[in-house]
Amino acid sequence: MSDDVWSRDEVESPCIKICMIHPEARICTGCYRTMEEIAAWSRLTPEERRRIVAELPERQGGLARRRGGRARRRSGE
Repeated sequence: MSDDVWSRDEVESPCIKICMIHPEARICTGCYRTMEEIAAWSRLTPEERRRIVAELPERQGGLARRRGGRARRRSGE
């Protein structure tokens, strides 16, 4: 049996298992993909995946950090 079966030329998912969708941007704050990209990931070509992965660093800077929960309530905002 050959190891070729287990060797794949696929772009791995950028998911880091911290899934939270930013309510305004509709982007996951863990991997920075859109909900549509996450849902379609398994059906995308390697080229489409590479294009998305290349865009992710730009998206990270565009998301404003949200302050919610207890920190927000305590600050009185």
